[in-house]
Amino acid sequence: MKADVIIVGGGLMGSATAFFLRRRGLSVILLERDLVGQAATVASFGNIRRQGRFLPQLPLANLSRDLWGRVPELIGEDVEFLASGHLRVCFRDAEIGRMEQYARDCAPYGLKLELISRNALRDRFPYLSPEAVMASYSPLDGHANPRLAAPAFARAARREGAVVVEHAEVVGIARGAEDFVVETRAGTFRAPMVQVSAGAWGQRLSAALGEDVPLTPAGPQMGVTEPAPYRIPEVMGIHTDVTEEGVYLRQVQRGNIVFGGGRRDAASLDTKRATLNPLNTMAQMPHLRRLLPAMAQLRVIRTWSGVEGYLRDDIPVMGPSGVTPGLFYAFGFCGHGFQLGPGVGATMAELIATGRTSVPIEPFHIGRFAAASSTPPGPQRG
Repeated sequence: MKADVIIVGGGLMGSATAFFLRRRGLSVILLERDLVGQAATVASFGNIRRQGRFLPQLPLANLSRDLWGRVPELIGEDVEFLASGHLRVCFRDAEIGRMEQYARDCAPYGLKLELISRNALRDRFPYLSPEAVMASYSPLDGHANPRLAAPAFARAARREGAVVVEHAEVVGIARGAEDFVVETRAGTFRAPMVQVSAGAWGQRLSAALGEDVPLTPAGPQMGVTEPAPYRIPEVMGIHTDVTEEGVYLRQVQRGNIVFGGGRRDAASLDTKRATLNPLNTMAQMPHLRRLLPAMAQLRVIRTWSGVEGYLRDDIPVMGPSGVTPGLFYAFGFCGHGFQLGPGVGATMAELIATGRTSVPIEPFHIGRFAAASSTPPGPQRG
């Protein structure tokens, strides 16, 4: 089977790219090793967060936020996106200056944050801990359902004419005279252009294609509580440089509180499984209670993890190959890719179809690792 573009990986990035490529009139084959959305996307927290990002990533995040708001009209399905607001809360006076600086730095990128301190914070958000000294508030951000998003985009791509093939594990990609030949356990596919969107497995494919990257698989530590009366619309997390303290939570309208953060645990690309460490869950609890004291009254009813890919500099690989014409990458989103998904799909479709992008993606080019291998290591910024 042949198409204009083959996309390897049916998570949110790959599914959204397939949809937007069809909207641009290109024929597409989307290949997924297991089921669409089964890997990192479904393990996601569901955060639609722009604040706290690497600043050059904000144009892409802003585009994606606009698309999240239009998902029902774009794909004809509801993925439970709510613009409920997003709070980053700090508990140390020493961190206030850093929070204020980020608010100044992100404003030229079009992200306007409201800084709220002490008494005003408690007046507006009385369920927060009285220990909080400041929060930055992004009112237009929020959350969506990660279990719905990738399958919904894949179904929309199929309705637009894309071929979606599940249980099609890729066993080899070769560049022929005119086309790439992609061998899978479900058959052979050909196209002049290929996009690798295989999440934590993207490194194995890029390395086989001559472009290795320093990616480590790991598993986020996620959980959900029993339902409680719905009172907390905002997504919230702790602003900190201390890994163990970096927890976050959101309440769904059914009343359950979904949470995550803190330390990640091991994940295996071979078994496709991530470790859920009960000690990590226990370590999350005091920080969750510090953020939201009412958490102390709720029972945890389920925990889970999934396989995510984390790059050394904590920003993704996205854009064209540095060595092979017609090859593109969008993987390694380091646990904060869910919000970016629709924007990544639209931007990669634009790049593949036209050779350019409306938002800058140069900082994410895979060639940065080849350049870094020939120079002494320097400080990285996430």
